[in-house]
Amino acid sequence: MDLYDGIITAARARLADREPRRWDYVAASAWRDAGDSAFIMQRDAAFELGGSDCPSVNFTCITSDERLVPHDEILLYGKDLPELHGDAAFARLAFLLSDDLGDDEAAYQAIRDMSFVKYHVFPEGYMVRTSAQSNREQVRLSKSAIRRGIDFRAVGAAYIRGYRKNPHVRRAQLVFITGDAVTPELVAAAATVDGITQTLTHIMEGLPADCGSCRFKPICDTVDGMRELHTRRK
Repeated sequence: MDLYDGIITAARARLADREPRRWDYVAASAWRDAGDSAFIMQRDAAFELGGSDCPSVNFTCITSDERLVPHDEILLYGKDLPELHGDAAFARLAFLLSDDLGDDEAAYQAIRDMSFVKYHVFPEGYMVRTSAQSNREQVRLSKSAIRRGIDFRAVGAAYIRGYRKNPHVRRAQLVFITGDAVTPELVAAAATVDGITQTLTHIMEGLPADCGSCRFKPICDTVDGMRELHTRRK
């Protein structure tokens, strides 16, 4: 399934006029995992990514096109964590290269499993709150983690380590964005990714639909491969 390829290409095009910092994935550089979600009190927080009503967005895209995810790496557009001194706009994008996911049913389950990995990564001093309804991802950084030198290279490596535990993930690229590079177009892209996920669920659960009146018709009309998948499942 290459349903997300257009999203990956468009997101990269939106960022093409900015030069990112890049780090190859090194497992040993991953920030320590706390093992579970831990609450950071406001008095212990240095700042929040996506806090103070700043824009915030996250989404995960899976592809089988090796050209779209050439190797494991972390990219950063904007300021790194040690360079921030207050709340900032934030985006975290995950682009995953998968192996052959098998038939439609197996592929659907594999996509769900890969997308859920983010809920099982707990960098110490990095408290994540997500909203499925708005595709926001808000992060509270502890003062202690900032003093100990947490940065996006280490956090990105922690996420890649988590993704690489999934047997279907061959490579992972984590893209972090802070500041004015978090654009309305990225927010719209997250909504499209969410629409693809909802449409997949609708199709794979075999729910009856009249395509002419189905609320997911815009997704089938614009996402390559979705209409073909729907036709096969009828």
